Amino acid sequence: MTPPRPVGRRLVLGAGVVGAVSAIVACSGDEPPDPADHHAGGGPGAEPAVAPTPSVEPAGRVVPVGYSPEGIVLDPASGLLAVGVRRPDRLVLLDPTTLAVRRTVDVPGTVRHLGLTAGGGTVLVANEAADELVEVDTATGLTRTTPVGHVPHDATGAEGGDILVGDEFSGSMSVVRDGRVVHTFDDLRQPGGVVADGRTALAVDVADWSLTSYDLDRMTRVARVPAGAGPTHGILARPGLVAVADTRGDALLLFSVDPLRQVGSLALAGSPYGLAADAEGGLVWVTLTALNEVVGVDVSGSAPREVVRYPTVQQPNTVAVAPGSRTLWVASRTDGTVQRVTR
Repeated sequence: MTPPRPVGRRLVLGAGVVGAVSAIVACSGDEPPDPADHHAGGGPGAEPAVAPTPSVEPAGRVVPVGYSPEGIVLDPASGLLAVGVRRPDRLVLLDPTTLAVRRTVDVPGTVRHLGLTAGGGTVLVANEAADELVEVDTATGLTRTTPVGHVPHDATGAEGGDILVGDEFSGSMSVVRDGRVVHTFDDLRQPGGVVADGRTALAVDVADWSLTSYDLDRMTRVARVPAGAGPTHGILARPGLVAVADTRGDALLLFSVDPLRQVGSLALAGSPYGLAADAEGGLVWVTLTALNEVVGVDVSGSAPREVVRYPTVQQPNTVAVAPGSRTLWVASRTDGTVQRVTR
């Protein structure tokens, strides 16, 4: 049964999500399959839905931030909220409470998704237009640029200082260390989201519909398993557990890391796309781009369950969350705004 939701200004949508459904699914992934074995099916990569004009007022507070914001992360080291905007391409660093601008940093190329190094302090910009990773120091605004594969889509930091970059149209994942690529995993078709769990790297393949894990110490592939009907992004829900947005399959999928296997799923109609996780609060936040909503999913128990949802700004492709899951932020790629919601 779907738990009660905040009401206030929210109206029930006629095509809203029906009762949450949970299922435990076990998939074998202990033995590394052949690199050429794209067994999960595959096809064109899924995209977020084109969001309709909101029919209800977004929850919380909404402020303008710049043209076409999409990437958004809360940096725990500086305490600042980083938002990537365009025309010109730059990071806007905001006070997470007041949403006042504290600093802007110009970055080369195209700003889309953002990541963080392990522990924070550096925002990672995958520059799709110039095939580069841009590292931005949030304290100083200084940047470092590293050439990577073709059309880098996502980046994240791993334990030990490595940075993972999903090179979407190179079919590869670059491992960057101290400003240079030290290894390239080239057995993917079209990596979308990348995730790090300690010294394990994981890549969501949007054309192969799979999730693959790699050992960063030995630089070898560990396992590959199917990941729904059209996955896009992944997030570390907590150590040992990865959440994947099955955007085409209208579901949130959960995977154990060791061994790599699917351990749960939750049906979420509405083209789930953006993800943010808070291990302290035991929640994964998922944006539903077809409905202009964001959903909080409890992943602390044996099966995921929806606990709350809020109406959002239009085209909520990305979400960020504070430790404890009491505050979250959503970026509107359509309206050029950022929304702050406090539970």
